[in-house]
Amino acid sequence: MIRTLDQMVERVLLSKRRQQIAVAWAQDANVISAIHKAVKYGLVDAILIGRTSEIKNICRKNGIDPSLFSIVESDNETEAASRAIKMTREGDAGIAMKGLVGTDMFLKAVMDKKNGLMIPGAVLSYVCAIEIPAYHKLLFITDTAVIPVPSLEQKVEMLKYAVEMAGRFGIDKPRIALVSATEKPSRHFSSSSDYSEMLKMAEEGEFHDCIIDGPLDIFLACDRKSVAVKGVPTPVNGDADILLFPSLESSNPFYKGLMLFAGGELAGLIRGTEKPVIVMSRSESEMSKFYCIALSCLMA
Repeated sequence: MIRTLDQMVERVLLSKRRQQIAVAWAQDANVISAIHKAVKYGLVDAILIGRTSEIKNICRKNGIDPSLFSIVESDNETEAASRAIKMTREGDAGIAMKGLVGTDMFLKAVMDKKNGLMIPGAVLSYVCAIEIPAYHKLLFITDTAVIPVPSLEQKVEMLKYAVEMAGRFGIDKPRIALVSATEKPSRHFSSSSDYSEMLKMAEEGEFHDCIIDGPLDIFLACDRKSVAVKGVPTPVNGDADILLFPSLESSNPFYKGLMLFAGGELAGLIRGTEKPVIVMSRSESEMSKFYCIALSCLMA
């Protein structure tokens, strides 16, 4: 079982499979530094798409040899996004990554019915693994980036994506917490009915070998002492591997709070695509971007 993001990198290195990554609108210091680290580690070879002069200037300022990369000139972010997705779709790259291009614009290229990377009929979602000093293992969180208010059907797909990713980390029977503000079902929270349906589906064997419960608050999901204090029986038992949130409005501030205030680092990917797609906030650290690249190699 992989318990840290560094262990994930080591697992990828052991596979000795080097991927090709295409980066859209790549003239960003953090992105280039993360790509450089991944190239030097032997994880990837990189195609940087953007303004050549700016990319080379950033490389020089950071002591990076630009000849380590293939640099493709592009004078606007729309074209850069389309080109990165096209290269990935056609096999010139195995991974697509967002640089400075806007997320909406990049995802529009990913979701293009003719030229994009979507698996027909799939749900586009996002799963990330976060390493937090205060938690004893990696914590998988969904969906922190794509679906504003997921339907029951979308929640089911989110759960399946998270279970699949956790499986790549050696977690054979993940504990999944369906997160809410309280452990009590309530008509005030629209997710309560969806969670009830998902528990029924779990009992009927809809989900591959896992332990699932909800609604649960974060204390019951991730703190064993709180389970004892509250006296609420739950098979998750304060030892969650996966947190499934009811909305982007709840999950996104949660994960950003972990990153900003709790020293978290993450590795995350878009799911529902034919090949790995990396979408990160421009404010994410260089290390988190590097870990996302490593995760894309693990999932490729």
